[in-house]
Amino acid sequence: MPDVGSGEINRKQQTVMTDYKSTLNLPKTAFPMKASLANREPEMLKRWQENDLYGKIREVSAGRPKYILHDGPPYANGDIHIGHAVNKILKDIIMKSRTVMGFDAPYIPGWDCHGLPIEHKVETKIGKAGDKVDYKTFRKECRKYAYKQVEGQKKDFIRLGIFGDWEHPYLTMEYQTEADIIRALGKIAASGNLTKGFKPVYWSVVGGSALAEAEVEYQDKTSNQVDVAYPAVNEGEVLSKFSSTGEGRVSAVIWTTTPWTLPASMALSMGSELEYSLIQVERNGVKEQLILAKGMSESALERMGIEGWAEIATVSGAELENLKFKHPFYDREVPALLGDHVTLDAGTGIVHTAPDHGVEDFAVCRKYGIDTINPLLDNGVYRENVEIFAGEHVYKVDDHVMEVVAEHNNLLSKGKLTHSYAHCWRTKTPLIYRATPQWFISMDKEGLRDQSLKAIREDVQWVPSWGQNRIEAMFEQSPDWCISRQRTWGVPITFFTHKVTGELHPETPELVEEVAKLVEKDGIDAWYDCDAEALLGAEAAEYEKVTDTLDVWFDSGTTHSAVLEKRPELGQFPADMYLEGSDQHRGWFQSSLKTSIAINGKAPYKQVLTHGFTMDGEGRKMSKSLGNTIAPQDVMNKLGADILRLWVSATDYTGDMSVSDEILNRTADSYRRIRNTCRFMISNLNGFDPAKDVVPFEDMLSLDQWAVSLAHELQKDIEQAYTDYQFHSVYQKVHNFCALEMGGVYLDIIKDRQYTTQENSLARRSCQTALFHILEAMVRWIAPILSFTSDELWQFMPGERPESVFLTTFYSNLQAMPEGDMDGEYWQTIMKAKAAVNKAIEEARSEGSIGGSLQANVVLFAEGELAAALNKLGDELRFVLITSKAEVKPLAEAPTDAKDTELEGLKVSVVKSAGQKCTRCYHYLEDVGSHEGHEEICGRCVENVDGEGEVRRFA
Repeated sequence: MPDVGSGEINRKQQTVMTDYKSTLNLPKTAFPMKASLANREPEMLKRWQENDLYGKIREVSAGRPKYILHDGPPYANGDIHIGHAVNKILKDIIMKSRTVMGFDAPYIPGWDCHGLPIEHKVETKIGKAGDKVDYKTFRKECRKYAYKQVEGQKKDFIRLGIFGDWEHPYLTMEYQTEADIIRALGKIAASGNLTKGFKPVYWSVVGGSALAEAEVEYQDKTSNQVDVAYPAVNEGEVLSKFSSTGEGRVSAVIWTTTPWTLPASMALSMGSELEYSLIQVERNGVKEQLILAKGMSESALERMGIEGWAEIATVSGAELENLKFKHPFYDREVPALLGDHVTLDAGTGIVHTAPDHGVEDFAVCRKYGIDTINPLLDNGVYRENVEIFAGEHVYKVDDHVMEVVAEHNNLLSKGKLTHSYAHCWRTKTPLIYRATPQWFISMDKEGLRDQSLKAIREDVQWVPSWGQNRIEAMFEQSPDWCISRQRTWGVPITFFTHKVTGELHPETPELVEEVAKLVEKDGIDAWYDCDAEALLGAEAAEYEKVTDTLDVWFDSGTTHSAVLEKRPELGQFPADMYLEGSDQHRGWFQSSLKTSIAINGKAPYKQVLTHGFTMDGEGRKMSKSLGNTIAPQDVMNKLGADILRLWVSATDYTGDMSVSDEILNRTADSYRRIRNTCRFMISNLNGFDPAKDVVPFEDMLSLDQWAVSLAHELQKDIEQAYTDYQFHSVYQKVHNFCALEMGGVYLDIIKDRQYTTQENSLARRSCQTALFHILEAMVRWIAPILSFTSDELWQFMPGERPESVFLTTFYSNLQAMPEGDMDGEYWQTIMKAKAAVNKAIEEARSEGSIGGSLQANVVLFAEGELAAALNKLGDELRFVLITSKAEVKPLAEAPTDAKDTELEGLKVSVVKSAGQKCTRCYHYLEDVGSHEGHEEICGRCVENVDGEGEVRRFA
């Protein structure tokens, strides 16, 4: 039987076939076998854009139920990487699947445009704001740079096949959006959740600005570690607490990995319920008495190189409260405080306490009335009034500090320690804690923490479910959110504060709205340009403008207010879905939830989906230094965007996602299976006009009904998988359908009927009708994932149809298998028998007794229900088994050489047919040569060529 692409036919056969080729219904289609995606996809993109396909989707979707996925804005800096591609493709699959499921699912892409990285880039080009160039010019250049970055990233996102309103994205630097971010700030201030405070925050000495928790990442850092003695001010008073005494100086000992903080050391913290030991030691030939936590003594003394020590006495930390000790090098007395933050995890059990440089330090000092001293400038340099170290930088001062401690005989040990340390995730530089006056969103003042936790637990579905535990834990421990930054390129905090009291102007809500209107017209420069007197009148002299800018997480975190609620095509709050990488539990998901609860009292999203990070094929994090990165641009230019999209869909996004050239090439192989299956189906729809050739379902052959019913059941599974965001399940089901049910079974069986029966016969039209229905369904199943391929396929499918598959919904003309003798269960039984026969035929081929399966005559020895099922097909059983002859005989008649099968109650004999090969259908039949005028073909083919055509009843 002819099979296009199955290999060359030898010269003799080709000569013989010439007379009958025109009588065959050979497959034919212009849909190319070779995808050439890298070349063809850009042409399709051009057509989509010229025809405004996205706009037409909006038109046909109007009036449907809304499904809103609010886009988390990527930062407008640099080329997109593979993580960007994963994120946007996942979003696109969701939006397209919801569209094909019958929703109106508009997608408005966005970009985060303010902040430090853009400032740094512009500084390298034109110099620092206020130094080399004025602030207004600097902001103008930042805006210009950001626009350029947006355009570059946009081009690549579009190339990925992402549908959206790319002509009207939202940018946080658009005047309207900047104004609405300011309005959101005003609403939060009015809600009572905003506070101004002087407390330690993460500080970037490189950026000269405060950072929030979301801007912090942890990297290994090698630090200096030191043990430092704080001698007692009144040794007798200290020793009296221990009710015992040894010999030599008495000192409390601290351990720290930040020697640079010692100039700001204002106290010692101890645990009230911890036990502290007075230890007799000898150091450098001199006897001393050291105070250490009982559980830490041995390891601390070992670190100091001290041997032969003795414990004199112990007391609880509570007994040592308020005792005075000397600073290790300043003329400063430091008291012993009690703090819950003191543990025995590391160190000495006594913590040197610098309220300027630690949250716990600040809290315990405030409890005892100890103030900060603000020793550092914004750039990390000690102020002029800092004794000994004025003008030195915190990154470089450690050695000097240790020298000074040693000069005062208080350095007990020094060494190196590699540990996880807070770094700025933008500049990748180490951070410090620094107490500065900042604006905060309070987590507890108005109950924001409790309200957020309630929303997390009750109102939001987390996909995967572990996302809830992750963000819950973060909110339970979340400090107040520092939203102020000391930057030039950012949305300003548009407040007026009283010069004496520091309080906000009593008409702040009204003033914020006035400023927002100005910003709508002229952008953020309007705040810096506006005259305070024009807004405040005679009161202007009593107030000053706040010069801080907002944390960029506030910008993106309030887009639910500035974009989601404002864009008319969205017009829905809360959104159905927020989707980002798992790092956004501490970023955008958190900032959005906090601001939304503060403004609206509810979460901005109903569902939150998170995906993992991209790794290489060996599970290593991608990095330029390892040379294991994969650029999405390279993949698109080599393999095509659809291969990248298929890889995303095939990978379990809930964990880390491995990608490599090898993995992508394997994905390309899977792609070819799907494409070739579609191509086979469409090529066999040659000459099929759905308007007149579709066979009613009840009149179709049973096998064809079964194939359509398989698609019917599969479509329900696929729709559910899309609903549940189980895209790897969609991929697996479609791929298996192509490889197994279609390519492995149905399409093989129908080749004979499709090719050899008469063109307009029920046998052929029934088969084509099944292919038509299945392909109509399948092209929609794959559209959200293989967007280019599905729309390309759509252009070659028969019948009147919309210009694009994306203007349709799931196919509705699939049907379930009708009840009767030949129902779905019946065909499952037949297919199990077919699999058993296939195995027996393969064994016969391996033994060399037959060539192809059409050389085989098979006898199936069975009994009972199995025999009855097989006999129902009559002579058509051979077409299902793809053999030249098939008989069913009682199991009791099975000869000893009949092969056992895995199907209970079935044995099979395979013998080589004694017949001649029909040059038209390739079956080996005994009547070949007996038909006058048609000596080379069988009687069935004669009937199909010159007669009324064979009748197929089942298969």
